[in-house]
Amino acid sequence: MIDEKGGLSINSENILPIIKKWLYSDTDIFARELVSNGADAVTKLKRLADMGEAAQTDEEYAVRVTVDKKKKQIRFDDNGVGMTADEVRRYINQIAFSGATDFFDKYKNAEGDGGEIIGHFGLGFYSAFMVSDVVEIDTLSYLEGETPVYWKCDGGSDYEMSEGSRTSRGTTVTLNISDDEKRFLDIFSMSEILRKYCGFLPVPIYVEDAEPKKSAHEHDHDHDCDHDCDHDDPKPTPINDTEPLWTKKSCSDEEYKAFYHKVFADFNDPLFWIHLNMDYPFRLKGILYFPRLKRELESIEGQVKLYSNQVFIADNIKEVIPEFMLLLKGTMDCPDLPLNVSRSFLQNDGYVAKMSGYITKKTADKINALCKKDRETFNGYWDDISPFIKYGCIREKDFYEKVKKSLLFKTTSGDYATLDEFTERNKKKTGDTVFYVSDERQQAQYVKLFKEQDMEAVILTINLDNPFISYIESYEKDLKFSRIDADLSEALKENDGGGDIDDKLADLFKNALGDDKLVVKIESLKTPNVSAVITQSEQSRRMKEMSRMFGGAVSENMFDDTETLVLNRNNDLVKTLADIKNDETRKDDVKLICEHIYDLAMIGHRALDADVMTRFIERSNNLLEKIAVKR
Repeated sequence: MIDEKGGLSINSENILPIIKKWLYSDTDIFARELVSNGADAVTKLKRLADMGEAAQTDEEYAVRVTVDKKKKQIRFDDNGVGMTADEVRRYINQIAFSGATDFFDKYKNAEGDGGEIIGHFGLGFYSAFMVSDVVEIDTLSYLEGETPVYWKCDGGSDYEMSEGSRTSRGTTVTLNISDDEKRFLDIFSMSEILRKYCGFLPVPIYVEDAEPKKSAHEHDHDHDCDHDCDHDDPKPTPINDTEPLWTKKSCSDEEYKAFYHKVFADFNDPLFWIHLNMDYPFRLKGILYFPRLKRELESIEGQVKLYSNQVFIADNIKEVIPEFMLLLKGTMDCPDLPLNVSRSFLQNDGYVAKMSGYITKKTADKINALCKKDRETFNGYWDDISPFIKYGCIREKDFYEKVKKSLLFKTTSGDYATLDEFTERNKKKTGDTVFYVSDERQQAQYVKLFKEQDMEAVILTINLDNPFISYIESYEKDLKFSRIDADLSEALKENDGGGDIDDKLADLFKNALGDDKLVVKIESLKTPNVSAVITQSEQSRRMKEMSRMFGGAVSENMFDDTETLVLNRNNDLVKTLADIKNDETRKDDVKLICEHIYDLAMIGHRALDADVMTRFIERSNNLLEKIAVKR
């Protein structure tokens, strides 16, 4: 017979209030802890039965969570191994293996968030007191001849333990919910909490309402039925999937897609996925999905869910998952990680670093395999996955080294090429310089110049491209990226030795535009159809754009943003201007033409300011009138 009262084996009667205070921000985690304990008890019993140390049974192993709103109780019931009286004393009364004294010493005077400490001191069961006034345990061990045990504690340091009345093997933990936590007595809320934390536990979990329900097909007895009806309630279904997809060795594409839709509530199909499976030197299983992005870095707050033995730990733990992977969506199960583990533990754990490296390698392997074996499909994926890959390269050099041969660039020829492919086919005309376009519409004139000389550029239009190409240049020393309007390739020019009117034309434009600091160059372009273009230093413009991208951390005035007007010596309009520049009767025409050539060049370089555009339109009308009058 059991009949005892006592004090919990801790050095302070204030331990439970401290737990409540420190864990308050994670209040709903109590459900995870108690259900996980129940699932562990079931798993242990199944293992013992398999080894012949416990009786085999046909009954369904399960954890049942019952919400009783009237009694203000939540009951967690399992049919696992149960506990003997000695085990209750060891695991409950002594807060087994928890080092409660260490816990108290560490946190009694501390301030801040204690959300990482459940479990670290073996306090998982005691999370029940975060929401309860009184906690009760009814348990019966699977061992023959053992006495059922009843245990009760009101949240202080004292407990009561006596012989229980339970007749079936297992454990029931009853929480008498405090008035402040009545929200947990809503069965729909409790179901959602359990789906979040325990949606993939290997033991079926049922959530039940203690209040009697009407049948699924209840009849109005005031009228007769003219058909047969089933008055029985439908068979309850578990809220969890006991065999998540990552535990299976072989899955179809449809299974991968269905799992993605279910877990991430995304109606779009993922582009592709990586199935992770590692057993040594650590255990890791999971699936990483590459979602289709609607805009650049749309999923920067992406979801990579981390589990331990199929119990949810948290989203996006960058100590385990490389930070750039958090752009993806996925599930990862790391059984070697405890349910509640501190960030400092993760940062200093050698296995965790190896896990991160393994995930990086498997992701790089998948990208390289797609590029090599299914290039057409990979080309189709590139626009969606390039933000992720570029961000990954910038964040992690090891990832860049692994995938650099598979980095694609969309070209002005309309195809996709690796850097090696692109430089090889353009080397004769552009050497080790890779020209790029950041806005195809705005820079259309430059693109046309290139195409006329059978040249091409790559298209880089997202915000990441600026730091990305700077990153590549830092490792590929012989390679240089230059925007198509940063400088004119020698392949666009004729080497005619220049002319004697260059200085005079430069002065003419400075005077006409009223800008003596205007930088003017005269070149002989191979195409005669362009009167002038604007160029701007690649490095100064790039630094200025990066400063803008990072919120103006560095003043833009520090960078030389000089724009150079390049006149085309082979253009008829420029030749005519050279001929009439000294004609006093056409002085106004010369000014008008200079202004217009400059604005036409600027339109091809960047958008005009509102005032400049207004003057350009007025001048255009003026020029048209002059043409019409002459005719």
